[in-house]
Amino acid sequence: MPAEAPAPVAPPWYDLVSQARIARARLRAIGYGMLGAKVGPKCLFAARVRIDYPWRVEIGTRSQIEADVWFKLVSPSARVVVGEYAFLGRGVEIDASERVTLGAHVLVAPGVFITDHAHDIAPHARIDEQGCTSRPVSIGDDVWLGARAVVLPGVTIGSGAVVGAGAVVREDVPAGSVVAGVPARVLRRR
Repeated sequence: MPAEAPAPVAPPWYDLVSQARIARARLRAIGYGMLGAKVGPKCLFAARVRIDYPWRVEIGTRSQIEADVWFKLVSPSARVVVGEYAFLGRGVEIDASERVTLGAHVLVAPGVFITDHAHDIAPHARIDEQGCTSRPVSIGDDVWLGARAVVLPGVTIGSGAVVGAGAVVREDVPAGSVVAGVPARVLRRR
C-alpha cells in the first residue's frame, strides 16, 4: 500500500491574511453598531453587507453575515431580529415591512429570500397602485434553510426544521420536519 502524500502546508503569511480578514469583518459589524444596530459581540460582517434602518435590526452574539447580504427594511417601523450563532450565506435578502425573526443557531444558505409582505392583486386597480399586505415571519432555533429557498409572508418555521434548496415555503413548517418543493411540503421528520 503506497504511503499517503503529506497534507499541503499553508504558506507562513496565510495566518496573517486570515486574521486581517476577521478583523475587517468585526470592524464592519462594529460600524453598523455605531449606526444603531444592536450587534452582539464577536459578530462578523463580510464585505457589502447592507442594512437599511440599522437601528431596527438586532443580531445576536457570534453571528456571521457573508458578503452581499441585504437587510431590506421597507418601512421605518420594520424589525429584523437574528439570534445568536446564526449564519447568513452570500446573497441572502431579508425583505421586511413588519417583522422577521430568526432564532439562534440558524443556518441560511446562499441566495435565500425571506419576506413578510406581498403586493395585493385586486382587479380594481393597476398593479403599481396596489397596496401591500404584511404578516410577520418567524423562524425557530436550529433551522437550516437550503440554498435559494424562499420564505413567504406569515410563515412560521418550527425549531429544528430543514428547508430544502429552492423550496418555496408558503405555509407553516412543523418543528423538526424536513420540507422541500414548490410549494414546500413535509417529506419526513428530521
